[in-house]
Amino acid sequence: MNVILMKNIEKLGQVGDVVKVKDGYARNYLLPRQLGMPATPGNIQRIEKEKAKRLAEYEAERQEALKKAEALGKVSITIAAEVNEQEQLYGAVSESDILEALEAQGQKIDRRSLVLEKPVDALGDFEVGVKLHPQVIAKIRLWVTKKADLSKKA
Repeated sequence: MNVILMKNIEKLGQVGDVVKVKDGYARNYLLPRQLGMPATPGNIQRIEKEKAKRLAEYEAERQEALKKAEALGKVSITIAAEVNEQEQLYGAVSESDILEALEAQGQKIDRRSLVLEKPVDALGDFEVGVKLHPQVIAKIRLWVTKKADLSKKA
């Protein structure tokens, strides 16, 4: 079945694209959620008229995401983690640790938008990606330091 996409769907297409999908996927997922509409000649003409408007909205969202990415690029967070005698972390720095550190600095980020290429399981300096838009990924500097051990000083 040919369907006109009403929203951007990752790994399928952009708004206004005519894509061929299986009948069940269209009937049970795309059409009920208004993510797509049947590709009839009338619908195709209507979509061509709306496409310019949607592209302008998409570009406005992208520009807003670029501004936020620029602001996030200046953010640097530090997380103190417990280490053993060889200065290796007991675990890894989790996404929730990163989100808590960002919220402490006033940055509200959705958990699903964090992009970690590999687990943060060592001391040092790392880059964490934040997907703000399909075309915009902001980079945040993450410093992992060892937690001060107060029991040894006593």
